[in-house]
Amino acid sequence: MVKSRLLAGALAVLAGGALVSVLVPGNATADRFGAERHGDDKPLIIGHRGAPAFRPEHTLLSYEAAAKMGADYIEPDLVSTKDHILVARHENEISGTTDVESHPEFAARRVTKTIDGLQITGWFTEDFTLAELRTLRAEERIPDLRPDNTAYNGLAQIPTFDEVIQLAKRYGVGVYPETKHPTYFDSIGLSLEEPLLEVLNRHGWRDKRSPVFIQSFETTNLKELRAKTRLPIVQLINGSGAPYDLVAAGDPRTYDNLITPDGLRDIAKYADGIGPATTRIIPVDATGKLGQPTSLIRDAHRKGLKVHPFTIRDENSQLPLDYRLGNPASPAFPRATGDVMGWVERLFELGVDGVFADDPGLARATRDRLFDRS
Repeated sequence: MVKSRLLAGALAVLAGGALVSVLVPGNATADRFGAERHGDDKPLIIGHRGAPAFRPEHTLLSYEAAAKMGADYIEPDLVSTKDHILVARHENEISGTTDVESHPEFAARRVTKTIDGLQITGWFTEDFTLAELRTLRAEERIPDLRPDNTAYNGLAQIPTFDEVIQLAKRYGVGVYPETKHPTYFDSIGLSLEEPLLEVLNRHGWRDKRSPVFIQSFETTNLKELRAKTRLPIVQLINGSGAPYDLVAAGDPRTYDNLITPDGLRDIAKYADGIGPATTRIIPVDATGKLGQPTSLIRDAHRKGLKVHPFTIRDENSQLPLDYRLGNPASPAFPRATGDVMGWVERLFELGVDGVFADDPGLARATRDRLFDRS
């Protein structure tokens, strides 16, 4: 188990601001939060892209913040450079997360490509060497929702996967890498899986005891990885659609098929867990209000699979209607912090084995309140 990094309660308060003082602690018991869980461990806190509620995502600034806030794992999304180095970006198209548009020397590299069946125009990591990417600086991806993060624009470079692991080791946390668009990168001769394993192996992380989970929304690459590594593997399950590798192969199966009993049985042959969208656990209606929980957690646990849903975000506009706080008429309402701790508590109550959180501090504070009581 990865060494926990418990900070004082003051950090949790800092992460949540004044919100913490107005939330009413639940009366959870150990039985309430243990009955549906898979195993005896407390649920994991996974810093989704680091701590993007506070720093621009996929930067060392963001990963460091997540580790200091008490995350057990930090999550780098991985894409490749032209010289086949894995770097952390949510997408291989980087105009929304870097200052590449302000670099006239790269103006001619703006192109239109088809990625997973969609036409996208911009600048792509696979058209840059690592040295060239180093001349760029990271920027906040959603400044309208997270205007405070723009204070950090221009301060951080795009980190390599190797650098993310070095940071994780310094802070005693694990890594939870996601291979992005593996079918596409295979098609251009820049396969992600081999350099991923090479970097992990170089750091001595190569078996089930290592603080690593490897994840993907596609299936074929995960099955291939199972034959090459003993590291834990997680099949991501989107809220709709289908894995692109299946689409490209003409396979009619969708994510709906993957969460049937037969689908979960197949996943259990190559993976150790699933990472479903939270709507797969509790659906929402057209207004965003939560419905009745599904049987997915129980079904997955019966197949021996852990369940790590994504993504817990702070902002009202990103939360279920049931957990939004404040005056909806206020122009600040969409970006105001809602009842994040209540939403995390609900998922813990249902028995998840971990959560991906944009604010690992609030998620960690919730876990500590519920599971560390004497």
